[in-house]
Amino acid sequence: MEYQLYNGACCLNKKGCCKRHCNKLNTYDWLCDIPESESATDYVEVQFKNTRKGYYLNSNKIPLEKGDVVAVESSPGHDIGTVSMTGKLVLLQMKKHRIRPDAEVKRIYRKAKAADLEKYEEAKAKEHETMIRSRKIAENLGLQMKIGDVEYQGDGNKAIFYYIADERVDFRQLIKDLAEAFRIRIEMKQIGARQEAGRIGGIGPCGRELCCSGWMTNFVSVSTGAARLQDISLNPQKLAGQCAKLKCCLNYEVDSYMEAQRQFPAREIPLETKDNIYYHFKTDVFKNQMQYSTSKHIAANIVTISSERAYEVISLNKKGHKPKFLHEDENETSLKKEYQDILDESVTRFDSLKKKKIKKKQK
Repeated sequence: MEYQLYNGACCLNKKGCCKRHCNKLNTYDWLCDIPESESATDYVEVQFKNTRKGYYLNSNKIPLEKGDVVAVESSPGHDIGTVSMTGKLVLLQMKKHRIRPDAEVKRIYRKAKAADLEKYEEAKAKEHETMIRSRKIAENLGLQMKIGDVEYQGDGNKAIFYYIADERVDFRQLIKDLAEAFRIRIEMKQIGARQEAGRIGGIGPCGRELCCSGWMTNFVSVSTGAARLQDISLNPQKLAGQCAKLKCCLNYEVDSYMEAQRQFPAREIPLETKDNIYYHFKTDVFKNQMQYSTSKHIAANIVTISSERAYEVISLNKKGHKPKFLHEDENETSLKKEYQDILDESVTRFDSLKKKKIKKKQK
């Protein structure tokens, strides 16, 4: 009995799931080596420029693999995109994006021909020039907006203008001027400052590619509370990213800091000794230490203690007792002095004994 290797759209295929894609929207197809998965559905995921994806019906039963360039239905005309996923995983992605399979879905026409690709490259070459010219038109109209990117449709009959604006913009006259200038159908799409930074790309202060450009697709709001929880200095210049908003990475370790700070006593509780009242000044989560000051507003007479010692002093205060000192007992300091005395001895104290042994051997 002969065994035949089925490599369908799996990682053994040069267009399969292990192909390295230079974009953050690539999805690992973990069902690609299952033969039944490939024929489970006729829906196909197609990716276009930037972060735009769409789901199309392969009604003509065209044999498609990940990485194929296809011509798909659009309004009006057709668009050119790259197949980013096939098989059963497409249904799971549609469910994730709340797209119902019984809804009206556009179709895939064909695999892109040489004429389709040539027309697509011609349209793509006009994008930068169109963006610069459209910015001047918006400036002449006095609109408070910035056009950050332009994406032409595959057949060149339509273009999507991505813009940023802090307030609501009336761009009805702008659409008329753009349609008259470029003789195409115009679609305006508003994006945020973080999305613009992801489209442009760049290197962050950490020396790595921007997260919004490399892998992030969903943007969560970031507040200054995240910086306070991590005891980061509230310096706007250091906290802001290239999008002029708070850095997304401020949210990465907030949960870990919140969990670690549960081991520390509440910062609002002052510590009372026989001499002074100490107020919380700073917490070092990594060293398990807390700093207390005799003033609420400035760093005065700073004393550093462990969280265990802070709990101990709080429990003594609740019982009505006040320790003499805020730091640990003097027994520990006396032990440290004993160790210090040993280390203070001469390092060369054994050299004389070695010389005597060598002389005896020579005799």
